[in-house]
Amino acid sequence: MDAIDDRASTGLLAPLKNSTFRSIFLASQLSSLGWLMQTVALSWLMATVSTSDVMVALVQASSTLPAFFLAIFVGAIADNYSRRAVMIVGRSLMMAASAMLTILMAFGITDPWMILAFSFLDGCGIALSDPAWRASLGDMLERRHLPAAVTLLNVGFNTVRSVGPALGGIIVAVFGPLVTFALTTLGFVAPITALWRSKWKVQGSSLPREALMTAIYDGLRFTAISSEIKSTIVRGTLFGFASTSTLALLPLVARDILQAGPVSYGILMGGFGAGALFAGLMNPRLRRMLTQEWLVVLACMSSTVCAISLALTSTLTPATIALAFGGAGWVTGWSGLGTNVQLASPRWVVGRTISIYSAFTYGGIAAGSWVWGLVAEHYSLTAALATSAGAALLVAALGLKLPISNRSESELEPLGSFSAPAVALDLKPRSGPILVTTEYAIPEENAESFLDLMRERRRVQSRVGARQWTLTRDVQDSSHWVETFRTPTWIDFHRLHHRLTAADKILDDEFMKLSQYTRPPRTTILLERSTSAARKSAPVPYLSQK
Repeated sequence: MDAIDDRASTGLLAPLKNSTFRSIFLASQLSSLGWLMQTVALSWLMATVSTSDVMVALVQASSTLPAFFLAIFVGAIADNYSRRAVMIVGRSLMMAASAMLTILMAFGITDPWMILAFSFLDGCGIALSDPAWRASLGDMLERRHLPAAVTLLNVGFNTVRSVGPALGGIIVAVFGPLVTFALTTLGFVAPITALWRSKWKVQGSSLPREALMTAIYDGLRFTAISSEIKSTIVRGTLFGFASTSTLALLPLVARDILQAGPVSYGILMGGFGAGALFAGLMNPRLRRMLTQEWLVVLACMSSTVCAISLALTSTLTPATIALAFGGAGWVTGWSGLGTNVQLASPRWVVGRTISIYSAFTYGGIAAGSWVWGLVAEHYSLTAALATSAGAALLVAALGLKLPISNRSESELEPLGSFSAPAVALDLKPRSGPILVTTEYAIPEENAESFLDLMRERRRVQSRVGARQWTLTRDVQDSSHWVETFRTPTWIDFHRLHHRLTAADKILDDEFMKLSQYTRPPRTTILLERSTSAARKSAPVPYLSQK
C-alpha cells in the first residue's frame, strides 16, 4: 500500500494537487492556446499585406528572438525580484501587445513593420515570464514533484500546439484575424488573474538585492563551473538542433512527400501531440525504470525513428504514427533535460541557469530549422530527414563523454546561516574589494590529500562568488600554504557564505583533520585600499580562527 501511495504522490498529475500550481498551469494553457492562434493569424495577415517571403518568415523569428537575446537578463531579474510580479508584468506585456494589435486592426492599420513590432513585444513578454514561471516551480512544489511538473509543462504546451494552429486557422478563415486577436487578448486575462489571486511562500534573504550585472556574472560563472548543467546545455542544444527537423520540415512532408493539404497537416500535428501526451503519462514510470541518461538516449532514438520513417513513407497513417514517436521523444528529452537543470541549481541561481539553458536550446532549435531547411532546398527533403536522424544518434552517443546525471534530489540548497564577523572598521555593504586569505599548516605526508581537497575547494568557492582564487606555497616553509580569493564588496562576502551548503562546510572539517597535529587554519579578511587614496591610519584586518 505504501508503494502505491508513493507512486501516486510522484505521478504525472501529482503537482496538480497543489492549488496554486494548478490554477496557474491551467490558465497558462489557455493563454498558450490563444498565443498559438495569434501566431497563425499574424503569419496569415503578413502574407496578405506583404509580398516579401522574408517578412512572413520574420513573424516567427520576431517572437522567438527575445527569448534568445534577453535570456540571461530576465534570468537575473527572476532571481532578484518577486517571480510572481515578474510573471504578472510579462503576461501583462503580452496582453497589452495583443490589445493594441486588435485596436489597430479594427481601425484598418495593418503595416508589416507594426505586425513585427507587436510580435516582438509578445516575445519579450514570453521571455520575461517563462523563466520566472519555471523557476517558481521549486517554490510552489516539493522537490520530488519537480520532474512531474516539468513534464506537465512540456506535455501541456505540445498538446496545445497540436490544437492551437489548426483552431487558429479555422477562426481566421471563418471570422478573420481581428476576432483571433481579440480572443487572444481575452485569453491573457486568465493567467494574470490566476497570478494576482495566487501567492506562494518564497524563501527570503536578509541580504540586499544583487546588482544586475553582478547577478548576471554570478549566473554565468555558476553555469560554467557546474559540469552537470554544462553537459545538459550541450546535450539539449544538440538535441534541439537534431530533432527539430521533423517539426521544421513537416509542412514540406505534407505537401511534397504525402501530396496532401492542410487537413492532413493538422492530422500529422495531432499525431505528434498524441505521442507527446502518451510519453508524458508514462514519464513517471520511465523515470523509475531508467536513468536520466537512458531517457535522453531513448528520446534521441525516438526522434531518429520518426525522421527516418517520414523520409521513407508516402502515406498518411504511417507518417502519423511516426510523428507520435517524434512527439514522445520530444517530451521525454525536454522533460528530462529541464528537470536536470532544476535539480542541479540551488534556488538563488535557478532563474539564471534555466534562462541560459533556454537560450542555448532555443538557439539550437533555430539553427537546426535553418540548417535542415538548407539541406532540403539544396539536396532533398529525404536527405535532410535522414541526416537529422543520424545527428540524433550522435547526440545519444555523446552521452559517453557528457553523461546526464541521475540526480533525484538537490544537495545544493544553501544553509543560509552565517554569523557576520566582528570588524574594527566601519564597513558599508558596498565597501571593497575584500581580500580573504586562509593559512594552512600541512605536514608533507598530507600534501597530496590537501591538494585534492583544494581542487574541490576552488570549485565550491568560485561557484558561490569567490573571484581570483589562488593557492600558494611558502618556498621556505613547505608546510605553509595560503588560499586567497576576492569578493567585489563586503556584502558579496556575506552573500558567498550564505550560499554555502552543508556539503561545502564538510570541507572545513577535512582541512582540520589534515592539520590536526600542527596549527588550525587561520583566516584573514582584508579591505583593499588604493595607494592614491591611502589615509593616515592603516586599516586593521579582521582575524578569525577556524
